[in-house]
Amino acid sequence: MNSKKRCPRQKRSLVSACLTHALHDGYTDSLYAFLPVWQAQFGLSYAALAVVRALYSGTLGGFQIPAERALRGLSPRAALMLSTVLATTGLLIMALPLGFACLCVGLVVAGIGSSIQHPCGSMLITDSYGKTSRRPLGIYNFSGDLGKASLPALVAVLVPILAWRPVLGLMAVLGVAVAFALAALAPTTAVTRNAPQEAACGHGRGGFGILTAIGALDTATRMGYLLFLPFLIHGQGGDSSKVGIALALLFMGGAFGKATCGWLGERLGVTGSVMMTEAATALLIAVTLFTPLTPTLILLPLLGIVLNGTSSVLYGTVPELSDGDTSRAFAVFYTSVIGSGGIAPILYGVVADHSNQTIGVLASAVTAALIVPLVLTLRSHLRSSTVISCKKSA
Repeated sequence: MNSKKRCPRQKRSLVSACLTHALHDGYTDSLYAFLPVWQAQFGLSYAALAVVRALYSGTLGGFQIPAERALRGLSPRAALMLSTVLATTGLLIMALPLGFACLCVGLVVAGIGSSIQHPCGSMLITDSYGKTSRRPLGIYNFSGDLGKASLPALVAVLVPILAWRPVLGLMAVLGVAVAFALAALAPTTAVTRNAPQEAACGHGRGGFGILTAIGALDTATRMGYLLFLPFLIHGQGGDSSKVGIALALLFMGGAFGKATCGWLGERLGVTGSVMMTEAATALLIAVTLFTPLTPTLILLPLLGIVLNGTSSVLYGTVPELSDGDTSRAFAVFYTSVIGSGGIAPILYGVVADHSNQTIGVLASAVTAALIVPLVLTLRSHLRSSTVISCKKSA
């Protein structure tokens, strides 16, 4: 009977977390479509435009841990709804015709709202599924890509037709609709609060630190390659339309990888699956440096699978190495990943500026290769975690 009750609640938890993740990741990537408009309207330099973008991304990354601490007493429903309402409020503030300062305030408010949903959504799934949370966390990871693929494309189509402020208003309406859906879907209490403690052994601050470093390096590899891919396609004779096709192929493969690599982690284990995906990533990045345009386009979906898919395996391992405090562990992990995504392109850009584009791309491949020996040091922590979990279940 308990099992029958738990399954619908697990599905509701997963749908609630995925719906929120898709919306907020869609919000995040939609901002890129507004940057040229804001540059023209407010007379911003490229440096000022980067600072404006950083108001959102910096808040999103920097508030993961404070938000997790401040909202521990809230139910999953309340936390996800608060996250969505805050982000929506930020969009409405941005849409007000009150000048540049109002835009900046709205970006900060929206960033604070979106910072809440990552640790909260991940923790909701972990609480609901317990020891079997790896695959649902992979689905949660994949749901963000659905938002990234759909909402920015819709915004890019609507901005020339409606102007940017009405489009922000429509995005806010979508957020309100999602908030109402969460009120009906999201559970008021977690299913099994002690499940993560049983799944995670408490061994391992060292293990979690290694996992976080792997996550940061994995994200650095991805962001570094994305920085150079348009230039790589142009260098192979592709025009702007080919760049768009290349990015679409890479992202399509990445979405498939996020959806399937969680399953791969269950079959091969964390160490085996991460070694395989990172070795393949390093190899395929290097190969695209020397292939003509058409073979490169053929390889990009496969590269996308391994380039993005590792993250699902890593997210699914956070509860196992969380030292019992899974919610805080997710907040720390997301902070590291988001921070790496912001800093890494700058570092790779510096490398390329002082050498050339090829060296910059190879640097991203080397970063992926460095993860292979690093993940081997994680094996003992994972083994310890499994042993402790088996003793408790016995």
